[in-house]
Amino acid sequence: MNDLDRRISELSLKYLPLAEELLKEAIRIPADYVDKPVDQGGDPDCGLSNHEGPRLEYLKKRIVEIKAVRSREDVWFDEYGNLVWTVKDENDGIPDEEKRIIYFDGHSDTVGALRDQWLSKTNNSVDSYDGVINKDDIAREFLRGELGYLPPDDEWDQLIFGRGSADQLGGVISEIVATKIALELVEEGSLKGTIIRAYATAAEEDNDGAGPMYLMNKVLPGAGAELIPDVVILTEGTGDANKGSLGIYRGQRGRMQIMVTVTGRSCHGSMPWEGLNPLEFGGAIIAEAAQKYDDREGFKDDPFLGHGTRTASWAQLETPSDCAVPDRFTFRFDRRLTVGEIPAEAVQDIENLESIKRARDAGLDVDVSVPEYDDLTWRNYRPGNKQIYMGWATPEEHPAIQTAADVYRNVVTPNVETEVETAGTLRKEPRIDRWIFSTDGVGFPIPEENDSIDISDKKAWIHAGGFKHPAMFGIGPGVEQNTHKIGECVDKRELRLAIAFLSRFPSAYACS
Repeated sequence: MNDLDRRISELSLKYLPLAEELLKEAIRIPADYVDKPVDQGGDPDCGLSNHEGPRLEYLKKRIVEIKAVRSREDVWFDEYGNLVWTVKDENDGIPDEEKRIIYFDGHSDTVGALRDQWLSKTNNSVDSYDGVINKDDIAREFLRGELGYLPPDDEWDQLIFGRGSADQLGGVISEIVATKIALELVEEGSLKGTIIRAYATAAEEDNDGAGPMYLMNKVLPGAGAELIPDVVILTEGTGDANKGSLGIYRGQRGRMQIMVTVTGRSCHGSMPWEGLNPLEFGGAIIAEAAQKYDDREGFKDDPFLGHGTRTASWAQLETPSDCAVPDRFTFRFDRRLTVGEIPAEAVQDIENLESIKRARDAGLDVDVSVPEYDDLTWRNYRPGNKQIYMGWATPEEHPAIQTAADVYRNVVTPNVETEVETAGTLRKEPRIDRWIFSTDGVGFPIPEENDSIDISDKKAWIHAGGFKHPAMFGIGPGVEQNTHKIGECVDKRELRLAIAFLSRFPSAYACS
């Protein structure tokens, strides 16, 4: 530890109560809206994708109040609806265009809270918005069976419960407190040679990476070097229930949605020969697709990112009644794409199913397509993107990953008090790994031939598989297997050390 490492470690501990306050309120805010009538300002979907407004307005206000920016002009909402704030050392003598540009990225939306289920399944002890409401009666055995990892009982006072705690509000709060610390230590070199541009993005749960897609398509084309990232740090949770918490993740598979619409002919259920049943033919398509996945037919594997996957994930049936042959059956496949898998080929794999040929030969219409995401963001921006989200990987030898490992050893390792490292505990040594699920990182890759963004060699972007993207990695509080579950929680010790890491990385990379 040098002096800056030591000061960052001290302040990350000092401001942990502030981080806890911010996180608990960011989790709680939807409670003010979900049960209120819409005509009185209520919103039953508050906090979900495209309904992040109250949470983001709160965070914007608090960023100014706690001095996580120099002035209120340094934090704003962009056209898409992302919350953006930026900090730098204005007196380091280095022109902005020569500084290292470090992006922090975390999404501000959550999946559905399932508040009634949280209460009923935890013995009315844990609320999805208010966290622990009855410590004495907490349903520990249920939560241990539900979640991927929890610490020993005597350490549960370290946990913050609530929807979004691990996915990904803890990461967003880490960004906020990290920029506060970086500003506070500017005279000690915390921001020398760097500009931090921090983001709390919108609608990631519904439309992975659409916030960064907006940047890549609307903000960065034609922009100067002072806006173009050298490194993107994704603050999605990087804990694993079996390998340890707070990993450094350098890649993930991509994903896409494939929609199949089977249109038949409706008729009375008593005489099915008069109709063409899209539900039965569609069910056969789903079954064949599942079998081919089980047999790994048409799927590639990668030693780092893992194999591609496909699963039926959503369905809608249009029928006049439950005693009729339906008219239309629409369903979607969630297709995870590993290295070497091409979206067009993934669609063709569905087109080639024998069950689709049989349905068409029988007279049904079968349409296979990639849907577009057209829902308006909370700022009324229409993304309009195809639901294809490219995977990515940053080579382990890239300076960003090597610097990340060094920073971990300098500000995380000395503060890890775990004597026996098991399951999801903190680790003294950095763990370089990858995500199983998806993150905002999928929004940054652009086609190799896209020359709208002026990228200097100094930026050291990654070029692979016909795409290019800034060096990216993730580090964030939260265990991946705890997300989207009843009882979702995050450990404050991870929160504190994520803040320390984010505070230190920018200047460390600028000096590398």
